[in-house]
Amino acid sequence: MELNLIAKPYIIAEAGTNHNGSVDVALKLVDLAKNAGANSVKFQIINPEGLYIPFIYIDGVSKPNPVIEQRKKFMLTDYEYEKVASYTKELGLDFSASVFDEKSLNLLLKFDPEYIKIASCDLNNISFLKKVAEKATEKKAYIILSTGMSLLDEIEKAISELFNNGFKDIVILHCVSVYPAGLKQMNLAFIDVLKNTFQFPVGLSDHTDNSISAAIALSKGATYFEKHITLDKKQEGFDHAYASEENDFRQYISDIHNVYEALQYNQIKLKDEEINVKKRARRSLYAIRKLEKGEIIEDEDILIVRPEAILNADQVNLILGKRCKKTIMQYQPFSLNLIEE
Repeated sequence: MELNLIAKPYIIAEAGTNHNGSVDVALKLVDLAKNAGANSVKFQIINPEGLYIPFIYIDGVSKPNPVIEQRKKFMLTDYEYEKVASYTKELGLDFSASVFDEKSLNLLLKFDPEYIKIASCDLNNISFLKKVAEKATEKKAYIILSTGMSLLDEIEKAISELFNNGFKDIVILHCVSVYPAGLKQMNLAFIDVLKNTFQFPVGLSDHTDNSISAAIALSKGATYFEKHITLDKKQEGFDHAYASEENDFRQYISDIHNVYEALQYNQIKLKDEEINVKKRARRSLYAIRKLEKGEIIEDEDILIVRPEAILNADQVNLILGKRCKKTIMQYQPFSLNLIEE
């Protein structure tokens, strides 16, 4: 029998920009991830001018795009990112970030990340994907690609472009870009589509408020899990409201690992705990009355009750119609050495 063995889960604490521009908060988010048991901490290195249009028209008048100033409030300096990256690695966690332009990509590459994250919004940004793949090849990093807001043909196009440029070290995250996302919105069967279509490792970018989606995704073979974290869900900022605080994130990771253990095949079907229950719960064969030596055992002489003794309930034919080799006392468990062959 071929078994569907599931790889050990890799859990990414998505700190994003939930540091709110404070390096001290960023370091505390790293501590949160470490304490909860994550494998990696990932930030979002956003240069607003490289992501947003600088001016927008409001009532026919060109005005500076207000989101740029909002984003600038939540930025870290290059030096602060270096400090956070170094601290993350000191704690034994992988450091990485979502990148949105060449400037943020080049900064991330200075920290020798294990992987480079491409957010769902850039899945169709083919020219940027090619640049990321080129740099990732040089650094021997892999790419994690989120697929929110995307149809299958768009995902196929992005993967094909990377593949045709010689880049094959890819992890694909199923993602529903709703914040927060409800369980009914998660379309988790699409994980099967991603696995069967592309033959790459798959995972889940999880914006739900519990671990149910992660557990289902794990059972479908997902091995990468990304979850937003925050020190305080009530803070001002872009991603705090649907992020997990430390206790929730710790529980999320614990649930994933417990599900992983539950899904592992073990040739030893019965463990000690279940064997102990079996001894109490399984029925065995007992004499309902005193049987003298030489008596033939009839159906009405046999009591099939708990607890488990010598002969199991399904072994009744071994004694039925046989002659007693010696006296058997009332409620004594039957055994083959009491029965004539």
